[in-house]
Amino acid sequence: MFPSPGPRRSVALVVAVAAAALGLTGCSVDASQQKPESKSFRYAGTALKLTTHEVATDLVAADRKDIKVTRWFDAAAGSEHLTWTLKGDTLDIDAGCSGIAFCDAKFRVEVPRGIAVLKDGRKTGLTGKK
Repeated sequence: MFPSPGPRRSVALVVAVAAAALGLTGCSVDASQQKPESKSFRYAGTALKLTTHEVATDLVAADRKDIKVTRWFDAAAGSEHLTWTLKGDTLDIDAGCSGIAFCDAKFRVEVPRGIAVLKDGRKTGLTGKK
């Protein structure tokens, strides 16, 4: 009987082969080189919970009455998942890929001055004070 290579070795082999194949095709992703998409949300609250799913996100206090989200996204492989929704006082943003994937994403979130923001459950420098 022949010994099984084991699940760890099989997974490593599949990942190595896929990475090599994608590397040969020259897959390179850079979100900053992509045309941005923007979406605005009406918001009358005084505090906002921002959930980023660990995607690079710049948070900016701005002279505006709504919340503006700008997204840069680039993908060369994998199944994309893109989210930007506001439900109640929670803004949920996410951009990424699953599977054997190569993608890059970043966000910029502009909120009206005077809104307190928790980003991924942590206090930010943006407070409810004007």
